[in-house]
Amino acid sequence: MFCFPYSYSQKQQYKVAVVAFYNLENFYDTVDNPIVNDDEFTPKGDKNYNSNIYFNKVEHLATVISQIGTDVNPDGPALLGVAEIENDTVLNDLINQKLIKDRNYHYVHYDSRDLRGVDVGLIYNPKYFTVEDSRKLFVVLPSGSKTSFLTRDVLWVKGKLNGETVHVFVNHWPSRLGGEERSAPARAAAARVDKNFMDSIQKEDPNAKIIMMGDLNDDPISPSLTKVIGAVGDPEKVKPGGFYNPWVEMYKKGIGTLAYQDAWGLFDQIIISQAWLNKDQQGFFFYKQHIFNQEFMIENNGKYKGYPMRTWDGNTYRGGYSDHFPTYIIMLKKV
Repeated sequence: MFCFPYSYSQKQQYKVAVVAFYNLENFYDTVDNPIVNDDEFTPKGDKNYNSNIYFNKVEHLATVISQIGTDVNPDGPALLGVAEIENDTVLNDLINQKLIKDRNYHYVHYDSRDLRGVDVGLIYNPKYFTVEDSRKLFVVLPSGSKTSFLTRDVLWVKGKLNGETVHVFVNHWPSRLGGEERSAPARAAAARVDKNFMDSIQKEDPNAKIIMMGDLNDDPISPSLTKVIGAVGDPEKVKPGGFYNPWVEMYKKGIGTLAYQDAWGLFDQIIISQAWLNKDQQGFFFYKQHIFNQEFMIENNGKYKGYPMRTWDGNTYRGGYSDHFPTYIIMLKKV
């Protein structure tokens, strides 16, 4: 466990755990899966997707992951939630890529019934985290909210972070396709799946340490977050059993993780239960939040200039990283 002397307390040393989330943008293998709609991501598809493009994508994703949070801990993320992954094949190729292979990452993943065939997963470093239990949570969509009744499952993982019990929820809520207003009930339904399970955990343990992360397809001020989850942007106003959303102020300043029609959204969020907020505790506590948006990940020309450098522009391979920037939070623990 890496120790870091933070400047606000010259004498105190802290153990550092980095918790991150990254939407990997259409991270498909090249093999046609007849059960899902992945035809365009095959050698015969419109994108002419092939092994060269695929392994270039793997390298690019590993490049980003290899650098997240290394300014505070050279091991990078202890926990990394991921979205838009097709299967365990792509996860195996990613964690075994030479840039991050030495971290000995493991993962938790379940197939969901999403029509596009994409799932969520949790990549973790066994040096920091031990899995004790996990399951996928099915999201029932309200009639009329989306054209499809199937979306990504929520992934719940329980484990020990340096000996401390932590619950992690990884999400990829229904998109805004078909309109934000029409599709809002679908995201509210996904949020309720999280909230109901988190409530059940807190009923047994009011001081449970919970991390809810994902591409929520909603901003920090959207009703799915403020009303369903009940997350607030001021740590002083988080009540017992409540949730803190560290991204609210950043979003209000116009800072985001993805851009659409020259407007920034902050869909990629990591939300935490109140138990993380006490800085005087013996266990890990929340220290800071970051968007990882290094210059090499930013589009430098064309209509998407200034946006995250995406992998695809329509059916043209752009050779970028992802159309989302990753987010991460820093947890500290007194030594």
